[in-house]
Amino acid sequence: MYQALYRKYRPRTFTDVVGQAHITDTLRRQVAENRLSHAYLFTGTRGTGKTTCAKILAKAVNCQHPVDGDPCNACAACKGLDSGAILDVLELDAASNNSVDYVRALRDEAVYTPGSVKKRVYIIDEVHMLSNAAFNALLKILEEPPEHLMFILATTEVHKVLPTIKSRCQQFAFKRILPGDIAARLTYVAGQEGIPLTQDGADLLARLADGGMRDALSLLDQCRGQAGAIDQQSIVAALGMAGNLETAKMLEELARGDTAGALRDLDRLYTAGKDVKTMLGELSGLCRDLLIRKTALQGGTALLTGGYDDVTMRGLSEQLTAPRLIQMLTVLQQTVGDLARSGNQRTDAELCLIRLGDPSLDGSALGLSARVAQLEAMMAYPPARPQGQSAPAKQPESAPLGEDAGDAPPPEDPEGPRNGTAEPSPPEPAPAAPPAGAEDRDFWPALLPGLKPLLSPAVWPFVSNPAMATGVLNGDELTLEAKVSVTKSMIDKPEVLDTIARTAQDRLGRPIRVTVTAPAPTAGNLDDLLAMGRQWES
Repeated sequence: MYQALYRKYRPRTFTDVVGQAHITDTLRRQVAENRLSHAYLFTGTRGTGKTTCAKILAKAVNCQHPVDGDPCNACAACKGLDSGAILDVLELDAASNNSVDYVRALRDEAVYTPGSVKKRVYIIDEVHMLSNAAFNALLKILEEPPEHLMFILATTEVHKVLPTIKSRCQQFAFKRILPGDIAARLTYVAGQEGIPLTQDGADLLARLADGGMRDALSLLDQCRGQAGAIDQQSIVAALGMAGNLETAKMLEELARGDTAGALRDLDRLYTAGKDVKTMLGELSGLCRDLLIRKTALQGGTALLTGGYDDVTMRGLSEQLTAPRLIQMLTVLQQTVGDLARSGNQRTDAELCLIRLGDPSLDGSALGLSARVAQLEAMMAYPPARPQGQSAPAKQPESAPLGEDAGDAPPPEDPEGPRNGTAEPSPPEPAPAAPPAGAEDRDFWPALLPGLKPLLSPAVWPFVSNPAMATGVLNGDELTLEAKVSVTKSMIDKPEVLDTIARTAQDRLGRPIRVTVTAPAPTAGNLDDLLAMGRQWES
């Protein structure tokens, strides 16, 4: 009869267990030195080796010829425990046997000495499912068991285990197995079974397993029925996934607001038989990787799933801000969590994509934060050049970032100094002051370099961006024309106007009065500000 891969290749010694060396080394030394505890508590997520290590430990303490703490798997005790012929090692399921009467019967039976091995071992799986009365019935014998008795408790939800139980056990926390270790084990199993598993296929299965070796082997078992090599493409088809390229394409469409394109992709993938929950889960995983990449600059690469190339990640990261990614992740996580109770999963997925494509439809605080971050990105300095304006001259490479072109040192003469001395370049003549009474629009751009070090970073983008404000000098009055009322509110402040007036007076040699004008305010909501910002995009 066919045996599932995760059962056929279950480790039989501590050495074979993958990714849990911090636990297996300790248990092996305890067996070798006969320093065994009477009760153990194994905790951790599913498929990480809790029950496997419990069975190996039960064999090791009863093995007649242990090898450095590992069971020999050749003596009568090991063979009897493997075949189930020896009944002194019992594996119990607390999920289906959680009543106090069952625990009392177990307690009454445990006092009898084992018949053919040294220790009677009780392996209680999912121990957190026991009722409080059952836990209390187990307490006394767990604290002071007979010398021949050992308890090994296993659970995936350690927070549900009573503190009185934890205090009577040695607790070992099983961690998620690294994708690289899982991929190596899958490659080994595939080689033993003659399965044509490629390296990229093993890497994909390792990521999908989420740290569980049993899940990885089950997925390999599911995909082995495919014809030809088991690579990423065949795994995506067998498991009903969208694939990394489709996921990245959909997120890029959402990032640029192409909701219609994302909905068409969803319809195409759904028609092809892809699972809606899996597709949204892949989108969530990609958003998570992008957020980690943005926030964990040092060492963040080790936290990524590694399913996307660097070019794709860099392009998406430039389009999406951290608040936008947080908003998208929150919407995706909520939708995925609610799909189990959904009456129409496809409709819920479409609503999710519509909210992701247009943050204005998300009325939550995260949605508002994403829209404000988008506005701030549009207002970032330096502004885009107006259409038709020629590009400024390229700055010398030695000029520090952010300095004006006039502050950069002059380029060296390629012919070197002449007559042994360097000829100083003549000073650039100052622009002539406009005559009084003449309207001049060139004075304001010439005044901006002198204002940059004097104005605060919060005000500078508003006065320096021609899409937000322009200046006209008419006689002794400098009028700043703000494009919208928001710009006027940022500039029309006494300290800002005084700084501009003093700088203009120093340049012209006469007192200058500064005023600010702006058009009448309209609806004034955030959508109007975003529309205003789009005119600066290059």
